[in-house]
Amino acid sequence: MPFPFNFFVAAFGGAFLTSLLGLPLWRQWCLRVHLVDDPGARKIHDKPVPLAGGLAVLAGVLAPLALGAALLELNTLRMSAASAILYGLRRRAVELAVLALGAVGITVLGWLDDRHELKSLPKFAGQLAVALGVAGAGARITLFVPNVFFSYAVTVLWILTVINAFNFMDNMNGLCAGLGAIGAFLFATVAAVRGEYLITATGLLMSGALLGFLPWNFPRARAFLGDSGSHLTGYLLAVMAILPHYYTREEPRRLAVLSPLLILAVPLIDLAQVVMVRLTRRKPFWIGDTNHLSHRLVQAGLNKTDAVLVLWLGALLIGVWSTL
Repeated sequence: MPFPFNFFVAAFGGAFLTSLLGLPLWRQWCLRVHLVDDPGARKIHDKPVPLAGGLAVLAGVLAPLALGAALLELNTLRMSAASAILYGLRRRAVELAVLALGAVGITVLGWLDDRHELKSLPKFAGQLAVALGVAGAGARITLFVPNVFFSYAVTVLWILTVINAFNFMDNMNGLCAGLGAIGAFLFATVAAVRGEYLITATGLLMSGALLGFLPWNFPRARAFLGDSGSHLTGYLLAVMAILPHYYTREEPRRLAVLSPLLILAVPLIDLAQVVMVRLTRRKPFWIGDTNHLSHRLVQAGLNKTDAVLVLWLGALLIGVWSTL
Protein backbone atom coordinates (compact mmCIF):
# COMPACT_ATOMS: atom_id res chain seq x y z
CA MET A 1 0.00 0.00 0.00
CA PRO A 2 1.48 3.43 -0.96
CA PHE A 3 2.41 5.75 1.89
CA PRO A 4 -0.59 8.10 2.48
CA PHE A 5 1.51 11.27 2.53
CA ASN A 6 -1.33 13.62 1.53
CA PHE A 7 -3.57 12.27 4.30
CA PHE A 8 -0.91 12.95 6.92
CA VAL A 9 -0.24 16.45 5.61
CA ALA A 10 -3.97 17.15 5.77
CA ALA A 11 -4.17 15.84 9.35
CA PHE A 12 -1.22 17.94 10.51
CA GLY A 13 -2.30 21.03 8.59
CA GLY A 14 -5.91 20.78 9.70
CA ALA A 15 -4.94 20.52 13.36
CA PHE A 16 -2.43 23.36 13.03
CA LEU A 17 -4.90 25.75 11.41
CA THR A 18 -7.79 24.81 13.73
CA SER A 19 -5.67 25.58 16.77
CA LEU A 20 -3.92 28.66 15.34
CA LEU A 21 -7.03 30.33 13.93
CA GLY A 22 -9.38 29.18 16.66
CA LEU A 23 -7.27 30.43 19.53
CA PRO A 24 -8.33 34.12 19.20
CA LEU A 25 -11.94 33.01 19.67
CA TRP A 26 -11.07 30.90 22.70
CA ARG A 27 -8.95 33.77 24.00
CA GLN A 28 -11.85 36.22 23.82
CA TRP A 29 -14.17 33.72 25.51
CA CYS A 30 -11.68 33.20 28.35
CA LEU A 31 -11.39 36.96 28.87
CA ARG A 32 -15.17 37.25 28.92
CA VAL A 33 -15.64 34.54 31.59
CA HIS A 34 -12.42 35.55 33.40
CA LEU A 35 -10.66 32.24 32.82
CA VAL A 36 -7.27 33.89 33.11
CA ASP A 37 -3.98 33.66 34.95
CA ASP A 38 -3.84 36.79 37.08
CA PRO A 39 -0.54 38.52 37.92
CA GLY A 40 0.97 37.48 41.25
CA ALA A 41 4.09 37.19 43.36
CA ARG A 42 5.65 34.34 41.33
CA LYS A 43 4.34 35.59 37.96
CA ILE A 44 6.25 37.63 35.38
CA HIS A 45 3.21 38.98 33.52
CA ASP A 46 1.63 42.24 34.64
CA LYS A 47 -1.89 41.69 33.30
CA PRO A 48 -4.30 38.73 33.11
CA VAL A 49 -3.41 36.15 30.43
CA PRO A 50 -6.22 33.93 29.03
CA LEU A 51 -5.93 30.20 29.77
CA ALA A 52 -7.12 29.35 26.26
CA GLY A 53 -4.44 26.93 25.07
CA GLY A 54 -5.97 23.70 26.29
CA LEU A 55 -9.31 24.44 24.63
CA ALA A 56 -7.64 25.38 21.34
CA VAL A 57 -5.45 22.27 21.32
CA LEU A 58 -8.39 19.99 22.14
CA ALA A 59 -10.37 21.49 19.26
CA GLY A 60 -7.32 21.18 17.02
CA VAL A 61 -7.11 17.45 17.70
CA LEU A 62 -10.78 16.43 17.77
CA ALA A 63 -12.30 18.61 15.02
CA PRO A 64 -10.02 17.39 12.17
CA LEU A 65 -10.23 13.84 13.54
CA ALA A 66 -14.04 13.91 13.43
CA LEU A 67 -14.06 15.52 9.99
CA GLY A 68 -11.58 13.00 8.59
CA ALA A 69 -13.53 10.07 10.01
CA ALA A 70 -16.77 11.42 8.50
CA LEU A 71 -15.17 11.89 5.08
CA LEU A 72 -13.77 8.38 5.18
CA GLU A 73 -17.16 6.92 6.09
CA LEU A 74 -18.80 8.86 3.26
CA ASN A 75 -16.12 7.58 0.88
CA THR A 76 -15.22 11.16 -0.02
CA LEU A 77 -11.45 10.87 0.36
CA ARG A 78 -10.01 9.34 -2.81
CA MET A 79 -6.68 7.87 -1.77
CA SER A 80 -5.11 4.45 -1.84
CA ALA A 81 -4.84 4.13 1.93
CA ALA A 82 -8.43 5.21 2.68
CA SER A 83 -9.81 1.69 3.02
CA ALA A 84 -7.03 0.61 5.37
CA ILE A 85 -7.43 3.67 7.61
CA LEU A 86 -11.21 3.29 7.62
CA TYR A 87 -10.80 -0.36 8.59
CA GLY A 88 -8.59 0.71 11.50
CA LEU A 89 -11.14 3.31 12.60
CA ARG A 90 -13.96 0.76 12.61
CA ARG A 91 -11.89 -1.96 14.27
CA ARG A 92 -10.76 0.34 17.09
CA ALA A 93 -13.90 2.49 17.26
CA VAL A 94 -14.73 1.76 20.90
CA GLU A 95 -11.14 2.19 22.03
CA LEU A 96 -10.78 5.46 20.11
CA ALA A 97 -14.08 6.76 21.49
CA VAL A 98 -12.92 6.10 25.06
CA LEU A 99 -9.57 7.75 24.36
CA ALA A 100 -11.33 10.80 22.90
CA LEU A 101 -13.63 10.96 25.93
CA GLY A 102 -10.54 10.70 28.11
CA ALA A 103 -9.06 13.70 26.29
CA VAL A 104 -12.22 15.69 26.93
CA GLY A 105 -12.36 14.50 30.55
CA ILE A 106 -8.76 15.39 31.36
CA THR A 107 -9.21 18.80 29.73
CA VAL A 108 -12.32 19.45 31.82
CA LEU A 109 -10.42 18.39 34.95
CA GLY A 110 -7.63 20.83 34.11
CA TRP A 111 -10.20 23.53 33.36
CA LEU A 112 -11.76 23.01 36.79
CA ASP A 113 -8.31 23.31 38.33
CA ASP A 114 -7.68 26.53 36.38
CA ARG A 115 -11.04 27.87 37.50
CA HIS A 116 -11.19 26.73 41.11
CA GLU A 117 -7.63 25.65 42.03
CA LEU A 118 -8.59 22.12 43.00
CA LYS A 119 -6.95 20.49 45.97
CA SER A 120 -4.48 17.70 45.26
CA LEU A 121 -6.77 14.80 46.23
CA PRO A 122 -9.75 15.54 43.93
CA LYS A 123 -7.34 16.38 41.10
CA PHE A 124 -5.52 13.07 41.55
CA ALA A 125 -8.85 11.24 41.73
CA GLY A 126 -9.86 12.75 38.39
CA GLN A 127 -6.55 11.78 36.80
CA LEU A 128 -6.91 8.25 38.18
CA ALA A 129 -10.43 7.89 36.77
CA VAL A 130 -9.26 8.90 33.29
CA ALA A 131 -6.25 6.55 33.45
CA LEU A 132 -8.46 3.63 34.52
CA GLY A 133 -10.81 4.40 31.62
CA VAL A 134 -7.92 4.19 29.14
CA ALA A 135 -6.70 0.89 30.60
CA GLY A 136 -10.24 -0.47 30.60
CA ALA A 137 -10.61 0.40 26.92
CA GLY A 138 -7.75 -1.96 26.12
CA ALA A 139 -4.88 0.46 25.60
CA ARG A 140 -2.52 -1.16 28.08
CA ILE A 141 1.18 -1.77 28.64
CA THR A 142 2.24 -5.41 29.14
CA LEU A 143 6.07 -5.34 29.23
CA PHE A 144 5.94 -9.03 28.23
CA VAL A 145 4.18 -9.93 31.52
CA PRO A 146 0.93 -11.87 30.83
CA ASN A 147 -0.93 -10.60 33.89
CA VAL A 148 -4.00 -8.35 33.67
CA PHE A 149 -3.52 -6.75 37.09
CA PHE A 150 0.10 -5.94 36.28
CA SER A 151 -0.96 -4.48 32.94
CA TYR A 152 -3.59 -2.23 34.56
CA ALA A 153 -1.19 -1.08 37.30
CA VAL A 154 1.68 -0.22 34.95
CA THR A 155 -0.62 1.55 32.47
CA VAL A 156 -2.30 3.68 35.15
CA LEU A 157 1.05 4.53 36.74
CA TRP A 158 2.47 5.52 33.35
CA ILE A 159 -0.47 7.78 32.45
CA LEU A 160 -0.45 9.49 35.85
CA THR A 161 3.31 10.02 35.64
CA VAL A 162 3.30 11.56 32.17
CA ILE A 163 0.29 13.79 32.89
CA ASN A 164 1.98 15.23 35.95
CA ALA A 165 5.39 15.46 34.26
CA PHE A 166 3.92 17.78 31.62
CA ASN A 167 1.87 19.64 34.20
CA PHE A 168 5.14 20.33 36.06
CA MET A 169 6.90 21.34 32.81
CA ASP A 170 4.42 24.13 32.12
CA ASN A 171 6.62 26.68 33.87
CA MET A 172 8.02 28.81 31.01
CA ASN A 173 6.51 30.15 27.82
CA GLY A 174 6.49 27.50 25.09
CA LEU A 175 8.21 24.78 27.09
CA CYS A 176 5.34 22.33 27.63
CA ALA A 177 3.76 22.86 24.21
CA GLY A 178 7.07 22.56 22.38
CA LEU A 179 8.08 19.37 24.18
CA GLY A 180 4.61 17.97 23.53
CA ALA A 181 4.82 18.74 19.79
CA ILE A 182 8.26 17.12 19.55
CA GLY A 183 7.13 14.01 21.44
CA ALA A 184 3.95 13.62 19.39
CA PHE A 185 5.83 13.97 16.10
CA LEU A 186 8.38 11.34 17.15
CA PHE A 187 5.65 8.90 18.21
CA ALA A 188 3.95 9.49 14.86
CA THR A 189 7.22 8.73 13.10
CA VAL A 190 7.65 5.46 15.00
CA ALA A 191 4.10 4.43 14.07
CA ALA A 192 4.52 5.44 10.41
CA VAL A 193 7.64 3.28 10.00
CA ARG A 194 5.59 0.29 11.15
CA GLY A 195 2.64 1.04 8.93
CA GLU A 196 0.37 1.97 11.87
CA TYR A 197 -1.21 4.81 9.95
CA LEU A 198 -4.13 5.55 12.25
CA ILE A 199 -1.71 6.08 15.17
CA THR A 200 0.51 8.16 12.90
CA ALA A 201 -2.41 10.45 12.04
CA THR A 202 -3.27 10.84 15.74
CA GLY A 203 0.28 11.88 16.57
CA LEU A 204 0.35 14.39 13.72
CA LEU A 205 -2.97 15.84 14.83
CA MET A 206 -1.54 16.41 18.29
CA SER A 207 1.75 17.83 17.01
CA GLY A 208 -0.06 20.17 14.61
CA ALA A 209 -2.48 21.40 17.27
CA LEU A 210 0.33 22.18 19.73
CA LEU A 211 2.39 23.95 17.06
CA GLY A 212 -0.68 26.00 16.15
CA PHE A 213 -0.88 27.18 19.75
CA LEU A 214 2.85 27.91 20.06
CA PRO A 215 2.94 31.31 18.27
CA TRP A 216 0.46 32.57 20.85
CA ASN A 217 2.65 31.43 23.72
CA PHE A 218 6.30 31.74 22.65
CA PRO A 219 8.38 33.77 23.16
CA ARG A 220 5.78 36.27 24.41
CA ALA A 221 2.61 34.80 25.87
CA ARG A 222 -0.77 36.09 24.73
CA ALA A 223 -2.35 32.86 25.98
CA PHE A 224 -1.33 30.08 28.35
CA LEU A 225 -1.95 26.35 28.11
CA GLY A 226 -3.24 26.33 31.68
CA ASP A 227 -3.74 23.11 33.59
CA SER A 228 -6.32 22.10 30.98
CA GLY A 229 -3.66 22.23 28.26
CA SER A 230 -0.80 20.70 30.22
CA HIS A 231 -3.06 17.86 31.42
CA LEU A 232 -4.27 17.28 27.86
CA THR A 233 -0.71 17.29 26.48
CA GLY A 234 0.50 14.78 29.07
CA TYR A 235 -2.53 12.56 28.57
CA LEU A 236 -2.23 12.44 24.79
CA LEU A 237 1.49 11.69 24.93
CA ALA A 238 0.98 8.96 27.53
CA VAL A 239 -1.59 7.32 25.24
CA MET A 240 0.57 7.85 22.15
CA ALA A 241 3.38 6.03 23.93
CA ILE A 242 1.15 3.01 24.57
CA LEU A 243 -0.46 2.56 21.16
CA PRO A 244 2.42 1.79 18.75
CA HIS A 245 4.20 -1.59 18.66
CA TYR A 246 7.83 -0.84 19.50
CA TYR A 247 9.09 -4.41 19.40
CA THR A 248 8.31 -7.30 17.08
CA ARG A 249 10.04 -10.61 16.50
CA GLU A 250 10.35 -9.75 12.84
CA GLU A 251 12.08 -6.45 13.57
CA PRO A 252 13.80 -6.45 16.98
CA ARG A 253 15.33 -3.05 17.63
CA ARG A 254 17.89 -1.97 20.14
CA LEU A 255 16.21 0.13 22.84
CA ALA A 256 12.80 -0.63 21.28
CA VAL A 257 10.82 -0.90 24.52
CA LEU A 258 12.72 2.07 25.96
CA SER A 259 11.72 4.40 23.10
CA PRO A 260 8.78 6.00 24.96
CA LEU A 261 10.97 6.74 27.99
CA LEU A 262 13.65 8.31 25.82
CA ILE A 263 11.23 10.30 23.67
CA LEU A 264 9.80 11.78 26.89
CA ALA A 265 13.15 11.84 28.72
CA VAL A 266 13.28 15.58 29.41
CA PRO A 267 9.91 15.92 31.21
CA LEU A 268 10.40 12.60 33.02
CA ILE A 269 13.87 13.57 34.26
CA ASP A 270 12.55 16.95 35.33
CA LEU A 271 9.70 15.32 37.27
CA ALA A 272 12.03 12.87 39.00
CA GLN A 273 14.59 15.43 40.10
CA VAL A 274 12.00 17.97 41.24
CA VAL A 275 10.16 15.38 43.34
CA MET A 276 13.43 14.18 44.88
CA VAL A 277 14.46 17.74 45.80
CA ARG A 278 11.08 18.51 47.35
CA LEU A 279 10.96 15.27 49.33
CA THR A 280 14.54 15.77 50.52
CA ARG A 281 13.55 19.20 51.79
CA ARG A 282 10.43 17.67 53.35
CA LYS A 283 8.07 19.71 51.25
CA PRO A 284 4.93 18.44 49.46
CA PHE A 285 6.04 17.32 46.01
CA TRP A 286 2.97 18.89 44.37
CA ILE A 287 3.78 22.43 45.57
CA GLY A 288 5.55 24.46 42.88
CA ASP A 289 9.06 25.88 43.21
CA THR A 290 11.97 27.00 41.01
CA ASN A 291 13.98 23.79 40.91
CA HIS A 292 12.94 22.66 37.43
CA LEU A 293 15.49 22.08 34.68
CA SER A 294 14.35 25.28 32.99
CA HIS A 295 14.91 27.30 36.16
CA ARG A 296 18.35 25.74 36.66
CA LEU A 297 19.37 26.75 33.13
CA VAL A 298 18.27 30.32 33.84
CA GLN A 299 20.18 30.28 37.11
CA ALA A 300 23.22 29.12 35.12
CA GLY A 301 23.05 32.27 32.98
CA LEU A 302 20.67 31.59 30.08
CA ASN A 303 17.68 33.77 29.42
CA LYS A 304 14.28 32.09 29.50
CA THR A 305 13.89 31.84 25.74
CA ASP A 306 17.29 30.18 25.35
CA ALA A 307 16.57 27.82 28.26
CA VAL A 308 13.41 26.64 26.50
CA LEU A 309 15.27 26.20 23.20
CA VAL A 310 17.99 24.14 24.90
CA LEU A 311 15.41 21.80 26.43
CA TRP A 312 13.59 21.48 23.09
CA LEU A 313 16.87 20.58 21.39
CA GLY A 314 17.75 18.06 24.09
CA ALA A 315 14.35 16.38 23.79
CA LEU A 316 14.65 16.26 19.99
CA LEU A 317 18.15 14.78 19.97
CA ILE A 318 17.39 12.12 22.60
CA GLY A 319 14.10 11.26 20.92
CA VAL A 320 15.60 10.92 17.46
CA TRP A 321 18.44 8.78 18.81
CA SER A 322 15.92 6.46 20.48
CA THR A 323 14.20 5.79 17.15
CA LEU A 324 17.37 4.77 15.27
